[in-house]
Amino acid sequence: MTGEHLKLLVSTIQQLSLARDLDAIIEIVQRSARKLTAAEGVTFVLKDKDQCFYANEDAIAPLWKGQRFPLEHCVSGWAMINRSSVVIKDIYADSRVPSEAYEPTFVKSLVIVPIRIMDPVGAIGNYWANEHESTKEEVELLQALADITSVSMENIYVYNELEERVRQRTAELEYLNQELEAFSYSVSHDLQSPLRSINSLIRMVTENTDGKLADGELNMLQAAGKSAMRMSALVDDLLELSKLDKKEISKTRVDMNTLVKSVVDDIERDLKTEATILIHPLHEIKADYSLMRQAMYNLISNAVKYSSKNKHPRVEISSHQQDDEIIFTIQDNGVGFSMKYVKKLFVPFQRLHNKSEFEGSGIGLANVSRIIQRHGGKIWADAKLNEGATFYFSLKNGIN
Repeated sequence: MTGEHLKLLVSTIQQLSLARDLDAIIEIVQRSARKLTAAEGVTFVLKDKDQCFYANEDAIAPLWKGQRFPLEHCVSGWAMINRSSVVIKDIYADSRVPSEAYEPTFVKSLVIVPIRIMDPVGAIGNYWANEHESTKEEVELLQALADITSVSMENIYVYNELEERVRQRTAELEYLNQELEAFSYSVSHDLQSPLRSINSLIRMVTENTDGKLADGELNMLQAAGKSAMRMSALVDDLLELSKLDKKEISKTRVDMNTLVKSVVDDIERDLKTEATILIHPLHEIKADYSLMRQAMYNLISNAVKYSSKNKHPRVEISSHQQDDEIIFTIQDNGVGFSMKYVKKLFVPFQRLHNKSEFEGSGIGLANVSRIIQRHGGKIWADAKLNEGATFYFSLKNGIN
């Protein structure tokens, strides 16, 4: 093999690696086959069950492009059946060639090699108008090209199959998204409407009893009202969770000191907490401001809630840089949890504490997890039962 031949084969491999359909492979292979052997014509034959399909030709005159012949009646079929190359100096002196078929053509000599030796899927045929005795090197070059072609055809098959799977999966996801939107609409309208009616009716009855209800009956109505309100809040949380995956991320520079101070002000107003909330200097990040505020509100309010039974509740918020990441920490001295349940933390509706002890829908941490993941980050936790919990999340440092 000369340096030029090697260079041509390398170039062919590079071109075939970029081919995405069979037509592109055929064009590349035929062009290379002619250059490798200085042939006057090249044909690309595909095995189609028990027939040879002459898929394409690159020749000085057309031969049988687009036609099919039984494997047993053509020399390309012989190469595939016998899994061997065919070298013929004079087509009129070889019994394997139906010479009458070649009489109208320019062909005098030929070499045919199977595409894939073990289980041929086709053949590459080179033709010469004048008597040509192919060398061993020429046959080896063509077989090497055929072997490369086999791999490329397999790649195309895999690529097309994957592409089809992607199309099917995309169609399924589009359908599921439509179903989710319909579900969200149903939840927001069909479920919230009766809940609002229930709340209104219970409020009307409890506010206008005029002493007609016994204390036990009034308590039951009030309990029913609280349950309806909790269900309404749960529906709202579910809707928020379903919207997170579809919300566009709009990243800007975010001063986390300002953001967290605003969140803490809201929490102290909303929860009327007596917890000491200590904010250490925090790193600036690049994030979606509204989503990051929602995540921090959920994490800090959780820390406040679960440390509320401590005599001196305390929450600390800090951050540090580690390699190319910024890691945020929210630590409390609350009830904590057993680490054997840690995998349940970020799963919707999975609660580690009884709702009679701590209110909540079990959606908050799932929302936080979605937000951090959509920012390309990670979230995790560490805790001990009755010794507090620490939540961490990391984000790539996008400021530098």
